[in-house]
Amino acid sequence: MKHEIDLKKYTIRTDLVVDLLASKELDGITVREEEKGQIHVTDVLVKEEKNSLEKKKGRYVTIDFKDVTDKKNAKEVESVFVKYLKDFLEEENLSFDAKVLVVGLGNDDSTPDSLGPKTVKQVLVTKYLFDMEEVNPSKEYRNVASFIPGVMATTGYESSDIIHSLITTSKPDFILVIDALASSAISRVNKTIQISNTGILPGSGIGNKRKEISKETLGIPVISIGVPTVIDAIVLVSDTIQYLLRHFSYHKKYFNKNKLAPITSIDPSNFNENLSLEEKETFLGEVGQLSEEELQELIFEVLTPIGYHMVVTPKEVDFVVSKLATILANGINRTLHKNFDN
Repeated sequence: MKHEIDLKKYTIRTDLVVDLLASKELDGITVREEEKGQIHVTDVLVKEEKNSLEKKKGRYVTIDFKDVTDKKNAKEVESVFVKYLKDFLEEENLSFDAKVLVVGLGNDDSTPDSLGPKTVKQVLVTKYLFDMEEVNPSKEYRNVASFIPGVMATTGYESSDIIHSLITTSKPDFILVIDALASSAISRVNKTIQISNTGILPGSGIGNKRKEISKETLGIPVISIGVPTVIDAIVLVSDTIQYLLRHFSYHKKYFNKNKLAPITSIDPSNFNENLSLEEKETFLGEVGQLSEEELQELIFEVLTPIGYHMVVTPKEVDFVVSKLATILANGINRTLHKNFDN
């Protein structure tokens, strides 16, 4: 008898709208996709508050890329990021005179959660020049302030409350908020930028939701920028099994027919020719009969009682997060100021 699984108690942890597109109905949701060299952009418009994605009404742009450790690739990603970030400012009717507060959420002492602080430290801040009567900033620069609120465990305060107090006194016209996110796909960890005009829920990706930071809570436009730096261990194990099946499928097609193509000729992770249910059962037994959702729930049931339900990050996260923070900071500087040369 097939194993009956209750999916109600398990929710995949993801902050990315693009992770949900393949498994949900898209009524009232518009999706546009665009290729820019090796960069793939998915532009999602959620038109209704109640929707199948269970995401806030608004626009979500996802920029997928392969690598940012190469300087040329990093510049290409930065340019695409600038283009779409400028789009969001134009949609919110934010002129060059509009003052901005750039906020870096996260914990600088925890590398996977340090993207926000590391980015903000590289943003060009000019507010103090505008506040000095004897200084007349060039028209090439916008009025920019920045802030790193820290985390509740060290400050005792909700980031949203701190930011609300700050905007009450400094009165910016809009906020850019940067945070590390979680994804439900291995392929997107450290390889995706999401921009949205719906605000952000700090900590939601690791099941630690704090107060929302959004236009509804703060009274001014909030544009959020995030990169997934972590993934649920349950998804990691599930995806590994799926890659294993793709690997078997690859070998079945190219090696069982006396074809001696080397394993490097096709990336098995991108090989989508499915095995039959019987073939999956041959390779993996009863586990091979499970759907992707059922497989994740089974792994959840196995790992959770023994304390291995973790959130994990790649081993090279310190190096990649530094690269990503520089890309985001340069992109923000190029967007906010005129003729910024990095």
